[in-house]
Amino acid sequence: MDKPFYVHRFRYHFSITKLLFWSLLFLSLIYFFFYHPPSSSDSSRRRLWGGADWEYRVLHSARPRSRAGGRVVLVTGAAGFIGTHVSAALRRRGDGVVGLDNFNDYYDTSLKRGRASLLERAGVFVVEGDINDSLLLKKLFGLVKFSHVMHLAAQAGVRYAMKNPSSYVNSNVAGFVNVLEVCKFANPQPAIIWASSSSVYGLNTKIPFSEKDRTDQPSSLYAATKKAGEEIAHTYNHIYGLSITGLRFFTVYGPWGRPDMAYFSFTRNILKRKNVVIFEGPDHSTVARDFTYIDDIVKGCLAALDTAKKSTGSGGKKRGPAQLRVFNLGNTTPEPVGKLVSTLERLLKVKAKKIVLPMPANGDVLFTHANVSLAQRELGYKPKTDLQAGLKKFVRWYLDYYSPSGKKSAV
Repeated sequence: MDKPFYVHRFRYHFSITKLLFWSLLFLSLIYFFFYHPPSSSDSSRRRLWGGADWEYRVLHSARPRSRAGGRVVLVTGAAGFIGTHVSAALRRRGDGVVGLDNFNDYYDTSLKRGRASLLERAGVFVVEGDINDSLLLKKLFGLVKFSHVMHLAAQAGVRYAMKNPSSYVNSNVAGFVNVLEVCKFANPQPAIIWASSSSVYGLNTKIPFSEKDRTDQPSSLYAATKKAGEEIAHTYNHIYGLSITGLRFFTVYGPWGRPDMAYFSFTRNILKRKNVVIFEGPDHSTVARDFTYIDDIVKGCLAALDTAKKSTGSGGKKRGPAQLRVFNLGNTTPEPVGKLVSTLERLLKVKAKKIVLPMPANGDVLFTHANVSLAQRELGYKPKTDLQAGLKKFVRWYLDYYSPSGKKSAV
């Protein structure tokens, strides 16, 4: 019996989508192995690290405060928003932590330097370098036997991909492969926890988003590179026995956040009496996000690290099956962007100059909504901070940090 036309049509579109995805992944690997341009010259990068004093600082930072069972963690993207909070939390509980960040200028580098200074005072040394610098990574792994890698370095932002697409491939694909390459040859191999994204759900319309849902319809290049990262993680787990856990973050916000995020830019524009642009979907539909406070995300990251099993490979060879996991980390309560603005108005005691415009075709999606039942069951993850409470903490930090006599408060 002939199958209905719509079945063939669905299979056709599904095949085309998979073909486009694997084409992106293939081209990314070609870029990595043949056209992989360094972010700066090798000589200039090498001048940023090395020497006896530098090695001492790395080793001191990597030393757990508790000799018995203390973890030793390499955190990439340590001067980033999430990386700073995770690094500080790891160090507070006594783990050895070495940070790595290239301090790129995607947004204000003084904010990144400020985060790094906080970590320095907390006993975490942030190495200035790039994840694509293989010599640097090999040097770090030669000095320190890392038990875990918390890979949070990435080129973030959906809209920026339209301006600088190569930066996403360079960091999110080639950089991730470079980290995995060093990890696979380490002895012992570390367990890896890395930042995927809720963006991988793309054009999925089933809500709330579950880890079992399809993720082959990315709506942006950023999402496509994160989906590519998940497939690459599967490959290195399967071939080399690396224990890998991917975390799909949902719209993270809070103190020391990223200036390109809506809550941050809205706060800045409200205080400066500038226009606040709110996008809406087709037929005036509401744009909503599953805003997740940074403290809840940190707890999820640490729980993922604590429950990660050891990698099973050694010297680049797999010895047995290894753990491979993916978790949603969200708040489970989507909030309209309009509510975000009205909450900021109340907290800042300033009326926003709102302009409502149709959402442009820049890769953004209309809504996100996390199903965290798997993370709750496996990690004990339970987000506790609602939008009002979280924004109150962010506004307090923002007013403090950007005031002339700001205290540059701790994480």
